[in-house]
Amino acid sequence: MSAQAILLPVFTLVALTFALLFLTGYSRVGSVRRGETKVRDIALGQPNWPERIIKIGNSYNSQFQLPILFYVLVILAYVLRKADLLFVILSWVFVVTRFGHAYIHVTSNQVGRRFNAFAAGFAVLVVMWIIFAMRILIALP
Repeated sequence: MSAQAILLPVFTLVALTFALLFLTGYSRVGSVRRGETKVRDIALGQPNWPERIIKIGNSYNSQFQLPILFYVLVILAYVLRKADLLFVILSWVFVVTRFGHAYIHVTSNQVGRRFNAFAAGFAVLVVMWIIFAMRILIALP
């Protein structure tokens, strides 16, 4: 597989993270400017933002949890030349689940739906790690 094919899912997930960071900052600045939030009420990290802004911030923060294991796996698979078509397809499935999770997080935030999106991504990532580990430990192609 080409570097572009292997890394495009990573770039896409990084773009989601940057978009959520931008949206978080934009929303927070707007909230302070509109007077919805007082700086003294959030200066020490207190969770006194409006609900919508908390949802966006939580979604941003979640991009530094499960996706970290994805980034590590992609780097290892790329460097060790273990990324094939199946790996790239599973990478895209994982990225789609993360977009779904983020969308649910910042909109309805229905916990059941959000959990399902998270669980689907988790399952895909576990399968990816198992396949990768087997290819390394058993020397499968």
